[in-house]
Amino acid sequence: MTSTHHPHPTGGHHEHANHTDHHNHARLAAVLDLDAELMADYLEDASRLVAETLGRVPARIADLGAGTGTGTEALARRFPQASILAVDGSSDMVALVERRAREGGFDDRVTAVVADLDDGLPPLGTPDVVWAAMSLHHIADPQRLLREAATSLGPDGIVVITEMAGVPRFVPAHEDAELLGLQDRCQTAAAGAGWEALVDWTDALDDVDYEVLRAETVHVRRSDPSQSVARYARHWFAQFRHRLADALDPADLALLDDLTEADARNRLDDLTLAAGRFLWVARPRTSSIPTSESEQR
Repeated sequence: MTSTHHPHPTGGHHEHANHTDHHNHARLAAVLDLDAELMADYLEDASRLVAETLGRVPARIADLGAGTGTGTEALARRFPQASILAVDGSSDMVALVERRAREGGFDDRVTAVVADLDDGLPPLGTPDVVWAAMSLHHIADPQRLLREAATSLGPDGIVVITEMAGVPRFVPAHEDAELLGLQDRCQTAAAGAGWEALVDWTDALDDVDYEVLRAETVHVRRSDPSQSVARYARHWFAQFRHRLADALDPADLALLDDLTEADARNRLDDLTLAAGRFLWVARPRTSSIPTSESEQR
């Protein structure tokens, strides 16, 4: 949890620096939207668990680290009566959230604000749900943020956290032992490098006096090759090349270079995707939502 390595930009807490670099923000936004497109199933499962755990429809939701607003949109559509506060550290991302809300017809229920979460939470207005999807690992002091969230929640409110359940796996339709072996070595190197998005928040939640109500792994599979999967694979191979340059041998780095070149597209066109998200639903222990032992991981 103390590592400073980020495997790829996912989510939310974006620094205020370099806001004028709109090219980088556009590229980041495209990656976030691609991730959301391919991981839509987990967003649906997570929002369903919110209502199941609360035992009611939430009236107010705070989306911390909203990114381009894909999670905000999923929540707005799942809970059409809820008001949502979307928070991100980047004004560019907040503008995208606002545009998504307008285009989706739910802008009357969404308020988007720029706030650096390392400086603490902005006023949240006693939400029923604090939602931190793929964003908590970006916070310098996540336990402080969780403590602040506990004091902001409405009666019996909950916190929902999601993170990656390992790096995605890309499986070729035709035998490609070289590609599969490369991914094995990259996955081992990523784990050894302590990439933050692979963090397990169970102990941290306990340390700040939260009770974990649900802890589940949501599996996501895309069994049909598509250009979206191919683009996602190229993104990940580029991240492996950039982030693991000191951990992989030269042959693997050369192969990653080849896979990210334009002429490698044919090799990636038959890939399918297997990925997942860890999901925690927790509440401060002073709350009173009933919990069964069978719901604990």
